[in-house]
Amino acid sequence: MGVYMKTVLIVDDEKNYPRILAEVIMEEGFSALTASSGLDAVETLKSQSVDIVLTDVMMPGMDGIELLEEIKKESPDMPVIVMTAHGSVEKAVEAMQKGAYTYLLKPFDNDTLIAHIGKAISIHNIVRENSLLREAITSKYHFGNIVGKSPSMQELYSVIKKAAPTNATMLIEGESGTGKELAAKSIHYNSLRKNCPLISVNCTAFAETLLESELFGHEKGAFTGAASLKKGRFELAHGGTLFLDEIGEIPMTIQVKLLRVLQEKSIERVGGTASVKVDFRLIAATNKNLEEEVKKGNFREDLYYRLNVLKAVMPPLRERQEDIPALVSHFMEKYQAERHSSKELEGISPEAARLLFDYTWPGNVRELENVIERAVILSSGPRIMPSDLPAKIRDGGSNKLELDGIPENAGLYETLAAVEKRMIQRAMSMSGNVQTRAAELLGIGKSGLNQKLKKYGIQ
Repeated sequence: MGVYMKTVLIVDDEKNYPRILAEVIMEEGFSALTASSGLDAVETLKSQSVDIVLTDVMMPGMDGIELLEEIKKESPDMPVIVMTAHGSVEKAVEAMQKGAYTYLLKPFDNDTLIAHIGKAISIHNIVRENSLLREAITSKYHFGNIVGKSPSMQELYSVIKKAAPTNATMLIEGESGTGKELAAKSIHYNSLRKNCPLISVNCTAFAETLLESELFGHEKGAFTGAASLKKGRFELAHGGTLFLDEIGEIPMTIQVKLLRVLQEKSIERVGGTASVKVDFRLIAATNKNLEEEVKKGNFREDLYYRLNVLKAVMPPLRERQEDIPALVSHFMEKYQAERHSSKELEGISPEAARLLFDYTWPGNVRELENVIERAVILSSGPRIMPSDLPAKIRDGGSNKLELDGIPENAGLYETLAAVEKRMIQRAMSMSGNVQTRAAELLGIGKSGLNQKLKKYGIQ
């Protein structure tokens, strides 16, 4: 598989020197651009994708120091290597103080030049990966601890942001592992109740009799073992939010009492007769389709409508695969501290990324998190590799490239073009629409990918 070629911009006012350096650099597998002045370099940076700048210090007009300052304004992390003659070492020192990666004294040998370029790009890659991790956590695609930028997630964020400031009861639907509790936390901590308790109850964790006591509390002596008064979760959530997870599993007898609480905003403890006023916001979650459960007679229709004032749907991971890269970065950062190595992971290999994309994720985001936690701990190299993933993912990918729809009588070139287009669409989705990553997955250069995106009209 090919690798995306890093681009070096060479800036020098000597007539043939940039061209000579470009030939040396390209022989080592880099792409090279040249500029004859600082101003030309600025214009090139505006129109071209550049990974590192190699510039002379002494140039007429905008010199190397001024160019460095201009670059750092627009791209603070861009590595810049300055070249200088022995008589202008002071200028080189000034450049280092202003953020240059290093300086080279002319004349220098080719090996030294290539070594410094390689090291600068490696460091830049690490900085960029860390920046991407932070962006995944703090950008507009992130709300609370929910990560994703797919259309379905954008719709979810919109619902959450509108619902959070209100006191409306909310129902969150989604398969197990999709992040329903994270959504509930996002709603609570972005609401006016954020400084009051968020109380969570997993409705499947208690038998019917225990669930009633857990929710509504009990009076002393209400039943054998009730040695003292106990406040229930509704009372503990007073002023804040009560989150009932897997509400579709609540027995009918508890459903009746829950409906009464929602209507009257008061509870009666088990074994008691006095009404206790409670101020709470209810968020409920279920992995079942409650509308279908109502039709089956398993869930009260009146309670369903009380719960379904506002509804959010957590999409399964298999339907938002373009979010996998951001989720992987998020979980890698989360579990880095548990990796017993002096070196931080730089990322994930294209082969491993493809396996994650091909898998159907029956356990959704929770399963992906477990897989990345395991891979971070087991990985011994700079990147997560296929060998760091569970066997079922290495061997069981079932979301392969979709080739249905290509006519059986299509000619060779027509078929190859159709396959190429789908591979590019798939790589763009896998990479979260980051062209550099998509090009790496495809084994082509970024410029080649740009041409193909235009060719097939892919946005």
